Amino acid sequence: MKASLEDISQVKKKLSVEVDAKEVNKKLDDAYGKIKKQTKIPGFRPGKVPRKILESYFGKQIEADVASELVNETFPKAVEETDAFPLSQPELEKGPVKLDEKFIYSATMEVRPQFEVKDYLGLEAEKEIVSVTDEAVEKRLEQIREGNGKLESLTELRPVQEGDFVVIRYQGFEDDQPLEEIKDQNFLLNVGKGDFHKKFDEALVGLNKDDETEIVVDFEEDYFNNNLKGKTVRFEVSIIDIKERNLPELNDEFARNLGADFKDLEGLREEVKKNVVAQEENRVEQDLKRRLLGKISQGTEFELPQVLVDAEVDFSVNSLRSNFERSGSSFEKAGISPAMLQQQFRPSSESRVRERLILAQIAKQDDITVSDDEFTEGLEKLAKGMGQEVETIRKYYEARGEVDILKEQMLEEKTLNYLVEKANVKEVEAGALSPEKDENTETEVQ
Repeated sequence: MKASLEDISQVKKKLSVEVDAKEVNKKLDDAYGKIKKQTKIPGFRPGKVPRKILESYFGKQIEADVASELVNETFPKAVEETDAFPLSQPELEKGPVKLDEKFIYSATMEVRPQFEVKDYLGLEAEKEIVSVTDEAVEKRLEQIREGNGKLESLTELRPVQEGDFVVIRYQGFEDDQPLEEIKDQNFLLNVGKGDFHKKFDEALVGLNKDDETEIVVDFEEDYFNNNLKGKTVRFEVSIIDIKERNLPELNDEFARNLGADFKDLEGLREEVKKNVVAQEENRVEQDLKRRLLGKISQGTEFELPQVLVDAEVDFSVNSLRSNFERSGSSFEKAGISPAMLQQQFRPSSESRVRERLILAQIAKQDDITVSDDEFTEGLEKLAKGMGQEVETIRKYYEARGEVDILKEQMLEEKTLNYLVEKANVKEVEAGALSPEKDENTETEVQ
């Protein structure tokens, strides 16, 4: 076998392989020998059918099978020999399989780019001093309070007010034609929050239970729902119920009811402050890492394998789809186009792929690895955060074949910590830095 590699681009290669005629002959002989024993053809005794006859009956199929067998046997060796490991299924072009002739095939594939990262140690960076105000703690306490509130129907009838929760039945119409995806029989809406549309909310204020009304809304061209953007829609709306959120008093009893051994409100407040501080420390640390990685990325040029970018885009779209489905909605109901999302998510997906490849290359250049003990420690940390046993988490990743993915994530985090340790970090006052955009989170669907 002979293998050669041709560069099409930095990330696209063409691997050409030649298999000796001797090996081709052996495979053909084995294939015809096997089928000769199994085939019955009128006029010939079992096992005595001449090869020429077999070729006329089965030649094309046997040649195709031999070609596939030769590729399966030689491709892994050729890849290892040329050090060109494909990122996805290669595009194969197979030559003919003929007796006494070499078998030649090629595989076009995307591979990881070969590049060097420079000037990544000792970078100048700024990091905010962690500061948590009493206002931030009280705000979090209020969020906990609201989370423990109860939605209850009004005991004394009155018109809808801003802040109420209304249960409505609605149907949307465009040019008096009903819009199939714009309807609901039991929709809960927080009036004044603007989740649907500000004008829609405003029209509900002042209505009473069992009222029926029509609301006309001119939706903006950049409205998030594709089924509504740029349209003038008339809604037929019925008020089924009016609810208000009744909040518990923020006192010692409230704290004790939350459990976790809180004796009084002050104990709850101290625990909340610890959590807010920890979250702020994590935010500041992640922001520093993004700034460092952003600097390195700007100074490192290489071509991105589109197969990795496509996979990252698909992951983002599917994650968002799952979030919608868990909340009882769907892309279709929300008028969201997967094609639109793919286009929107591509820039951030490209950034993530670029940063991961850079981190992997830095780890390679500086011999950074994740030891077995570090992997186990990472599993323990993960298990603690999820409230699970370590072995449960280990078996979960093993069953899904994702142990290597988890190790890669741990290696990325270790490499980021290494970059922080080697950087010249200057602390600045809290709030002095504009937040560094987190490319790993899609925060808004346009």
